[in-house]
Order: sequence, then C-alpha cells, then structure tokens
Amino acid sequence: MEKDNLSLVLHTKGDLRLEQRPIPEPRPDEVLLQMHSVGICGSDVHYWQNGRIGDYVVQKPMVLGHEASGRVVKVGSSVTHLKPGDRVAIEPGVPREMDEFFKSGRYNLSPTVFFCATPPDDGNLCRYYTHNANFCYKLPDNVSYEEGALVEPLSVGIHACRRGGVTLGSTVLICGAGPIGLVTLLVAKSMGASQVVISDLSADRLAKAKELGADFVLPVKKEDTPQEMAKRVDGLLGGMPHVTIECTGVESCIQTAIYATRSGGVVVLVGLGADMATVPLITAALKEVDIRGVFRYCNTWPVAISMLASKRVNVKPLVTHRFPLEQAVQAFETTRQGIGIKVMLKCDQNDQNP
Repeated sequence: MEKDNLSLVLHTKGDLRLEQRPIPEPRPDEVLLQMHSVGICGSDVHYWQNGRIGDYVVQKPMVLGHEASGRVVKVGSSVTHLKPGDRVAIEPGVPREMDEFFKSGRYNLSPTVFFCATPPDDGNLCRYYTHNANFCYKLPDNVSYEEGALVEPLSVGIHACRRGGVTLGSTVLICGAGPIGLVTLLVAKSMGASQVVISDLSADRLAKAKELGADFVLPVKKEDTPQEMAKRVDGLLGGMPHVTIECTGVESCIQTAIYATRSGGVVVLVGLGADMATVPLITAALKEVDIRGVFRYCNTWPVAISMLASKRVNVKPLVTHRFPLEQAVQAFETTRQGIGIKVMLKCDQNDQNP
C-alpha cells in the first residue's frame, strides 16, 4: 500500500493545513477505508472560522470531514460482513458505550458518542481512515460514491421528517433552502407530503428548490415580519402547514415557524443558532403546536441508501463543485463564500469520478 495519507487538519481557529499522517491499522471491529468522496459541511467551515461550535472547542489538531464514502482495503479480525473492495457510506456517529440511549435506539443522544470531526474526534478528510465496521454500510452498484457521501446530509432530512411526523398528505413549510433544507424537501416529498413550500433569502437557492420539486418557493426579505411571512405561507398553501421544519437557526425564522404552523401541528428545529432565542412560546402553547428538536440522526443509513438505490430520491443535483483533496483549502474557501450548494472533495488520486 502507498504511504500517502494526505489529511486536512485544523490546528486552531483559521489555521487549516494539508499534512501527512500515518496510515492507521484497523482494530478488530474496524475497517481501513481508502476515502473517495467527502462533502464539506457548514460545521466544518464553522470550526475553521471560529475554532468551536458551542461547547465543542478545537483544543488539539483535528482532521475535518464527516460526509463521506470510501472503499474497504483491510478488515479487522472480527469483521465478517465487509470485505476488501466493498464500497461503503460512513455513518460518522458511533456510540462508545451501551447506555440508556443506545438501548432505546436513540444512540445519537449518548453524551459519549464518537462523532467524526467534532472535538476531540478526528474526521475523514484524508486518503485513509479507520471506522467501526458496524457503521459502514455497503453501497449498491447503482449508488455512486458521491451519493454515498450525501447519505449524511440526507439523513438529517430523514430524521427531521420523522421527528415532524411527515406522512402521506402532509403540508410542509421548510425554512431555509441551503443543503439541509433541500435534502429535507426531497425527503418530505418522498415520504408523501402533498405540498411543500420552502423559503429563503437567495433567489438561486429557491430556483434549485423549485428544480428539486418544491410546490411553492417563498422569497424572504429582511423587512418581512414573522407574522407577515406566516400569512404568505397560509396564502400559498390555502391553509397553515401541518409541519414546519426550520433549517436556518435564525431567530426570526423560528418565530415564523411557530406563527405559520397550524393548531395541533409540529415545528421541528434543525438549524443551530444562538443559545438563547426569543420566540412566541405562548402562541405555540395556545395552538398546541409541538416544538421538537433534532440532534443529527439515528437509524437512517439503511433507509437513505434504499431511497437512493430505488431512485425515489435524487441528490446528484446538490453537488455543484468538486476539488481534489490537494485543493482542500480552496474548496473550503468556496464553501465559506456561499458559492454553489455542496462542494465535494475527491480523496482518491486515481479515481476522481463521482
């Protein structure tokens, strides 16, 4: 095996470097992967720009990247369901202990969970990476590496729609048409939502949302009040939505979500903003609107891969830019500037294909 394990390492706030690291050996329950495609997430850029997200602070050099797929090159001694050559999508959150959250199937909530590129855990923007084999999922032949990497953001949409109870005939408002808003749109439609309206400040992102199947797009102007936005949603749908999924974390959008959702409906908070937010909580209480949080995802990779394999969901249009790993810093700068939608890094020098 080659000795090149070029890795993208964040040392401290603003200090992003490409450097060589040793190729790791898989433990008995792990596989060694030759990484292929890794998407850049807003959280990766946030760590780079700010050195922290909330209580997660970069205190030692950390490899970035968690939206990933690759090829198995070596298996640990106790791994039986994977073999060298298998193409896999990687679920980045792995529970470290069998606690109450693990037992109840909500392992994402475990306080000790390992998560790629969340301090102090390294991510997988590198040539070679080891990961727990139980959290590597084989990709069918008709699902590409890039689609495999996009299972991670797609999983956020699946978890959000499940938390919201989106089902056949639901009407849905999605606040924010960034990558997470767009995958949530795809999932809501595939789960049977009859009408979906999506809002955003960006005309380009709303055009992409329309292309991906949004029934209505709602341009947001900075002077719009949340109550005005709620009325416009009502007008578009001919009634208030059953479910609102808030993907921005912006306080005014959370307020809009509560005002817009029909009585007895559900507001799902996906976007991460300030720790404290002023929201019309009494309005929610009087309407019996449930407000539900989302923390990543759990139990989503199999259904996401099935969605992609069946062609019920098409995530390919989300990838707007591709860079080789050697140009990772340029790729991060592209994402920081808000250019395009999903920037994909290609980690295998010998295979730069999607």
